[in-house]
Amino acid sequence: MTTGGKRHRFRGAGAVLTALLLLTAGALFWSNCVLQVESFSFSSPRLPDDFDGYRLAVLSDLHGASFGKDNRRLLRAVTAQKPDAIAAAGDLVDRFRGVDWEELKTLADGLSAIAPVYYVTGNHEWATGDAAKIKALLTAAGWTVLSNESAAVRRGGGELVLAGIDDPNGYADQKTPETVAAEVHARYGNPFWILLAHRNDRFETRYSLLGADLTVSGHGHGGMIRLPGTDGLIGTRRDWFPSYTAGFYRANGHTVFVSRGLGNSGPSFRLFNRPQVAVLTLKKG
Repeated sequence: MTTGGKRHRFRGAGAVLTALLLLTAGALFWSNCVLQVESFSFSSPRLPDDFDGYRLAVLSDLHGASFGKDNRRLLRAVTAQKPDAIAAAGDLVDRFRGVDWEELKTLADGLSAIAPVYYVTGNHEWATGDAAKIKALLTAAGWTVLSNESAAVRRGGGELVLAGIDDPNGYADQKTPETVAAEVHARYGNPFWILLAHRNDRFETRYSLLGADLTVSGHGHGGMIRLPGTDGLIGTRRDWFPSYTAGFYRANGHTVFVSRGLGNSGPSFRLFNRPQVAVLTLKKG
């Protein structure tokens, strides 16, 4: 009976261990591979009337990940939202994996067929050493690459401005964010404008001072491991309990929306933090 009891306990412990391993594997698969489409709204009395209901799909931090062959699941998810435009907020590629040029072109063509795409670089585009080549590929696919530039978007009789700044990892002599903001006002007067800027952690101290009605960022990866009541457990700089990692924040009277992103950098992983396709609906009010 003693031997049988021990065997019974071993079988019981083995069953528990197997169940835990299966649950862990399932949680990791769900957290890293199952897309989550989330809807948000941003209201402003400054929004031109013709842009009330304008839908902006926000994608960031893909890091070379694939969601199905040729990223078909990602393209289907974006298509289903019927966006008026797509904001790609940097880190399409990953410096640890290098650039899969064929896959990047397929994704670029696929997104361009859905809606106009506006893109800014992240730190990883520059870290690969191929930022200029990546920009050229995306431009050839029809994307608007905002390298410290702005572009007017017209709808009906209204107009808003999208501006984008290259990541700080870019050229040392590139335009400053302050110069880009000044050029927006010099060219368009006092428009409703959206700033695309990859680095979430620079909003409070710098980007919020530029005057954009809304800033759209990535880089935070949702804090990678999401815990209830927190902005995440570990930041992209390996700091504990980071902020500005997901959703809306305000600082200095201005607002940023931070995407949780889609992929992972190098050997990192996500937990309770599914890859996100965010859809921002602009509202007058």
